[in-house]
This record gives sequence, C-alpha cells and structure tokens, in this order.
Amino acid sequence: MEQIKRPNGTQDVVPSQAYKWHTVEQVVKDNAGIFGFKEIRVPTFEETGLFVRSVGETTDVVSKEMYTVSSTGDKTFTLRPEGTAGVIRAALENGLLNEGLPQKVFYIVSCFRHEKAQKGRLREFHQFGCEMLGSPSPAADAELISLAHGIIDSLGLKNIVLNINSIGCPQCRAKYREALRAYFEPHRAELCETCQERLDKNPMRLLDCKSKEDQEIAKDAPVITDYLCEDCAAHFESVKKHLSIMGIDYVVNPKIVRGLDYYTRTVFEFISSDIGAQGTVCGGGRYDGLVESLGGKPTPALGFGMGLERIILTMEAQGCEFMEEKTCDLYFASMGEAAAEKAVELASMLRAEGFFAEYDLMGRGLKAQMKYADKIGAKYVIVIGDSELESGSAKLKNMTTGEQTDITLGEGISEQFAEQYYALLLDTDESFRNFADAFLTAQQEDKNEN
Repeated sequence: MEQIKRPNGTQDVVPSQAYKWHTVEQVVKDNAGIFGFKEIRVPTFEETGLFVRSVGETTDVVSKEMYTVSSTGDKTFTLRPEGTAGVIRAALENGLLNEGLPQKVFYIVSCFRHEKAQKGRLREFHQFGCEMLGSPSPAADAELISLAHGIIDSLGLKNIVLNINSIGCPQCRAKYREALRAYFEPHRAELCETCQERLDKNPMRLLDCKSKEDQEIAKDAPVITDYLCEDCAAHFESVKKHLSIMGIDYVVNPKIVRGLDYYTRTVFEFISSDIGAQGTVCGGGRYDGLVESLGGKPTPALGFGMGLERIILTMEAQGCEFMEEKTCDLYFASMGEAAAEKAVELASMLRAEGFFAEYDLMGRGLKAQMKYADKIGAKYVIVIGDSELESGSAKLKNMTTGEQTDITLGEGISEQFAEQYYALLLDTDESFRNFADAFLTAQQEDKNEN
C-alpha cells in the first residue's frame, strides 16, 4: 500500500527538532510577559466575513490564498490566514475593552495561506503575535517595537535591521493613492498581471511586488511620507524620537506598506539578509480603524507578528544557540525478570521527584541496553542484576567521565541520585552553576544578618 505523504507546504516537527521550537516559544513568552502582555487563545477558524472585513477584499490573502469551507446552511468558515482579526473579534466578544486599557495580549497560533510553498514560506505556518488595544500614543508604537527588538536580541539574532515607515491615515492615503496611480499608469502594460489589477484596486500594493521588473519601475515612485497630514507626520516624528530614547536603531523605508489593508500610520519590519528573499522575520504596525470596522467603538490599536519558521531558519543560518534537548538523567539496565521489576520500581521513585528515568521496554540484552542508553544521551546508568539485588546496592556510572559511585537501591535512591546529579550540573552547566552560586551567596548573607 502506498505511503501517504504530508500535504505540500506543510512540515513535520520531529522530536529531535522540537527543542528549537521550545527555545523560541519560551523566549517570546518571557519577553511578552515582562512587557505586561498576557496570553489569549482563539479558534483556528472564523466566519469568512471576519477576514474579508479586516484583511481587505482586494488583498491577495483574501482574493487568492484563504482556505474556506462551507458549513450546514449558508455560512462559510475560513482557516485563519493571520492572527490579528480573530484576536480583535475575541476582545470585542469577551468585553476586554471594558477592562483597564491598554489591553495587551499575545498568542502563538498556526495560520494557513494557499500560496507557492518555498523556503521560509509555508501553507501552514506558525506565528507569534502581540496586540495592544486602547492607546493612541506614539510611545505605544515604540514600546511594541521595543518588545520585538528585545525578542530578537534574546534569541541571539544578528544583522537584523529595523525598517519603519508611516502610511498615514485614510485621508493621507487617498491623496497618495492618486499620486501612485498617476505615476504607474504610463507603465501599466509593463507591470505584471497582478499589479495591473492592483493599480485599479489598491495601488499601494504595487510597492510590495516581488517582481524585479516591477520593483525597477517602482524605484522612483512617490513616497507616502511626502503626503502625510500634519497629525500623522507629528506622530511619526514622535515614534522616531521614542525609539532613539530607547537606543533602538532604525532605517526609514518609505517602501514598506505591509500586506494587509487594516494598517494605519506606523508600520515596521525587522529584516534579515541571511534567509534569502523571504527576509522579514517580524512585521507589524498600527491599525486604528480595525476595531470599529469589526463592530466595536473607535479604538486605537497596534500589533506585530513573527513567523516562527523564519525565526528558526535565521537562527540556524547564524549559528544561534538553542536550549539543550532534554535527555535521560538515569537509565536502569537490568538482567533478569526480578531486576527488571526493580528497575520499574526505582524509575517510578525518581520520576516522582522530577527526574527523567528510563528502563528497558524491548527485552534487550545488557550490551544492547548499554548501547541504547548511550544513544539516548543518558547522563547516568545503573546496572541491576542478581548480585545488586542481593546486596541492595549498585554502581552509578557517570556516562561522561566513566566514574562510578556506590548507590543504595532503596527508598533513599532519589536523594542519593540528586546529590550526584546536581554535582554533575555544577561541573557542566554554567547557568546552573551561576544559580547555585547566587543561591549560596544569598544564604550566607542571610546567615550573617541573623
């Protein structure tokens, strides 16, 4: 029978790679927490109208890329193509805007877009996002950018450039769109088919085209910053001032427009040159009209999204460190039925204390068990046979150094093993060593005070 393969544009995260995801997920959650963002979880699919109203009917996402299905009756539902719309819907439906403002939430979600699958761009991808609802202040824009900047630093990423722009308010953009139409109209026949459609519906999207020919035409196009009204220009200057106060370097890039219709004023991208054409690892901005368009009261809001696949690709390309993959603390190798039963008993005791303990489940011989223990990276091994059962003690072998220590096979095994285990951590784990030093210093200071 033919083996079924995974769908095109998706990927499997196998156990040997999952620790990379754990690293990124832990870093983004920790950084979001110190900025006061709390987790929100929303459904994987929503009514299709939510994305039509929020993302924009003329965008490629809505017109070409959404996965939409019909339910019983007339309603259609769509797998979310991005995270923001569902979060705003949830905030309105659950009354979050009636609580203290600003509301700060974060999420880690899978998103779905039917597009050409390539490196760094999948049909199912994962996104970390933050949304801040309620603040019109330029300081909020800078704070959100600062959070993204802090995550990138915490992950150890290098050569990531912050690009910022302002796309103004609806009044600014109306004038700008006319200027773009006037500029691109003489070149209509030279544009790709998609951009010919965009010229009529949403000319700002021409600036985001990936076609080299269209990019060449667009290089001398008018820039939005020349069309900002007084309020939008002042807002943008204040954002830049706050970024400078925070010590965050940036480049003003008037070509950044973002791909979704709901953005207003500040837009930004963190761009890497290490993962090819799909170099944007984080993008976001302000969307002051979105809450109202989804049925709420006029509410300023802003947010960003980070593609986790792109983050991991960039970290791999730059040789960044990931948290260590969790490996077995202690493996019990046994000989005979009675020894195997003892191994089960002792492993259960250690697991109850939080240690990662394993024993044979395959009926292997002793030599094969030792090979397996080495293969899974067990830090320690205890061999149990008839003589160990009779004496009530065995040798605890350090698999790194080969050193062996006597250990009693009884109720106190957890305490004995813990002593050896933490001694190993003090030798090999710098972060644990620093923690232990700080803990012992604090204990000594308390003793001195008393």
